[in-house]
Amino acid sequence: MSTVESPAVPAVLPQVRLKIARRSSHPWIYQKMVEKPAARIPPGGVVDVIDRDGQWVGRGFYNGHSRITLRILTTNRDEPVDDAFFAHRLGRAVELRRAWLGLDAVTDAYRLVHSEGDGLSGLVVDRFGPVVVLEFFSAGMYRFRNAIQTALSVHYPDARFYWFAEEHVQKQESFDCRPPEPPAPEVITEHGVRFRVAPGSKHKTGFFLDQRDNRKTLASFCAGKRVLDICCNTGGFAVYAKALGGAEEVVGVDLDEDALALARQNAGLNQVRIRFVQTDLFPWLRETTAAGQRFDVVVLDPAKQTRDREEVDYALKRYLDMNRLALQAVAPGGLFLTCSCTGLVSEYDFLEAIRRAAWQAGRVVQVLRIAGAGADHPYLLHVPESRYLKAVFCRVE
Repeated sequence: MSTVESPAVPAVLPQVRLKIARRSSHPWIYQKMVEKPAARIPPGGVVDVIDRDGQWVGRGFYNGHSRITLRILTTNRDEPVDDAFFAHRLGRAVELRRAWLGLDAVTDAYRLVHSEGDGLSGLVVDRFGPVVVLEFFSAGMYRFRNAIQTALSVHYPDARFYWFAEEHVQKQESFDCRPPEPPAPEVITEHGVRFRVAPGSKHKTGFFLDQRDNRKTLASFCAGKRVLDICCNTGGFAVYAKALGGAEEVVGVDLDEDALALARQNAGLNQVRIRFVQTDLFPWLRETTAAGQRFDVVVLDPAKQTRDREEVDYALKRYLDMNRLALQAVAPGGLFLTCSCTGLVSEYDFLEAIRRAAWQAGRVVQVLRIAGAGADHPYLLHVPESRYLKAVFCRVE
């Protein structure tokens, strides 16, 4: 990361006033709730926040260009937002993963910072062996990028850092993130299963770490079974099913050729044979089920369907259509794991889409377990947006 110093934080911070009395502890405050400051504040500047009644609310990042205009980082008046603040918050995040969750004994790849869930709104950090990947969702976090890297280097002194922000985030937050050259692919290990990951690729920060516990649970149902992994991406569930679960046969389906190239490498790393098919799931499932093929275990884990609240109904229709077809591929009495990583789709609405899909497919679904992301993706009860992943384990008749 560049040697840019952390932004200077003035002794007396600019004050930003709300149009409302503060009645929530949620760290996001939207543009329509905020008075426009008299003096210009750069995107991501640190400010004190005062509510309509003159009560001090908290301290955090201001960005007049963003729909999320204020991100509250602390409600302690005596806690400045500076390099020491980030060292403390990041130290707590690392302690959770290492001392409490004991993840180093299980894997060398896990989420180090889960944004609001770790009190660092606008920042996600993932570890992939010797590579630490920072993803910025706010201009303020990007301004403190040097302090963040310095603090993480204390805990991971030999780490190589990569950082990025997606283009739509840079546009919304009005900042210009110039990532370095992506690092070379690394091999990481989970529960003894090996994966080649590619930080800087188009799929999140390099690998879907949030499904680690669900991959292991899925593997426990696979011994001697015929398994189908739909939207298999780089082969996470498929490889677990064969390498850890002892499945008799595994088929992985995805449209993305680059992802499947990594999936094949991952199968090779674990010395297992898996058939990967590059195709659109909809015609493939129709043809497969019409031919009478059924699988004992079926996984459906599609990509996020929308980021736009206006498109939630469309996303739910997609989930309905995908689940209806996938359910038809499950053998009677078989297991079905269906997932949604679309944060705007609630658990209730996702379950309703599965219920409707089952009715249309003429199947009966018995829910065994509803899971989410691993414990390295914590969320705060007053910030439900951080709880995005739904993983529903079902038995199908």
